[in-house]
Amino acid sequence: DPIRSWSSEMATLELVEVCRDENNKAVVNLHGATLQSWIHEGVEMIFVSKNAVFNNKKAVRGGIPVVFPCFGAWELGPQHGFARISKWTHTSGPSKDSNGDVSATFTLTDSEDTRKMWNGNKFEVQYTVTVKGDSLTTDFAVKNLNESGDFEFTCLLHTYFSVPDISKTTVSGLGGLAYTDKTDQGLVKQETSDPKTVSGFTDSVYIKATKDHIITNVAGGKTICLKKSNFQDTVVWNPWAEKAKAMSDFGDDEYLHMLCVEAGHVSSPCKLPAGERFVASQTLQIL
Repeated sequence: DPIRSWSSEMATLELVEVCRDENNKAVVNLHGATLQSWIHEGVEMIFVSKNAVFNNKKAVRGGIPVVFPCFGAWELGPQHGFARISKWTHTSGPSKDSNGDVSATFTLTDSEDTRKMWNGNKFEVQYTVTVKGDSLTTDFAVKNLNESGDFEFTCLLHTYFSVPDISKTTVSGLGGLAYTDKTDQGLVKQETSDPKTVSGFTDSVYIKATKDHIITNVAGGKTICLKKSNFQDTVVWNPWAEKAKAMSDFGDDEYLHMLCVEAGHVSSPCKLPAGERFVASQTLQIL
């Protein structure tokens, strides 16, 4: 059985290790199907707060939380939707292909709770994590299982990158784009920096960000190329000092050592007819 149990002070976590070899592997928590570790050549690339709460209820502060069916505040249910706080099913893998790359797949289907919350909708989300020698791919697919009737959703992979020094990390591919500045009453602005550095509270939704993003000076001094398919938008988030202090599950100084660059379909909802499938993916490639 690939699921291993790990007991925190509050709960027993069910974890699946997606291991290519000892130095290249990922760990997925069935709570939220949250990828909470990706090690590339022995270096942890993903940030998880030292104060993260592992109680199988709260969303994990760090890793790659899966946001579905709503990004942000949601009138029908919890912020960022229910996917990141639901228990997922491990449906296949980890299995190795002829290149030595290893994949595992996780599934979330509607339940009585989600139907009550979300207009009775029936759905299946499939999430596949693949560890390659120089990259991590996360494939995300939603199927509308309603007999009739479409549904609308937004979705996003809320990736927390571990960075040694936030002042030296840059993100390319945003210059000239319109973005919603959630730190300034949701005003729509235009990005003038390329590449962008973060030097204060940042919560920006870049609309139709179709280019790859080169992210420099991440863990181990490495550079990552974030490539995406069908995730039309990119969110950049860092809580900075004041917000960090206000979050109980985040260390006061940790904002200096993380940056969220998030691939999503969030600036407009995706409308999915009954029986249809939405497919998107993200690859984090080490350059």
